[in-house]
Amino acid sequence: MIVHIILIVLFLIVVVALAQALFFLAHDRGESKRAVKALSWRVGLSMLLLVLIFVLWAAGVLHPNA
Repeated sequence: MIVHIILIVLFLIVVVALAQALFFLAHDRGESKRAVKALSWRVGLSMLLLVLIFVLWAAGVLHPNA
């Protein structure tokens, strides 16, 4: 159960990073690199989440359609 909570929290952090990038894009109007940095964090965290899901699935911790 703790694994599911970790995955959900990581997914929520990805969504927050995406919302943060949208906010910076709207308010900075291209004058700073904060939107690019937030989107870079989102991509990195999404890749981490995907790899973590595959590793947990291969280890037998996660079961699709359980």
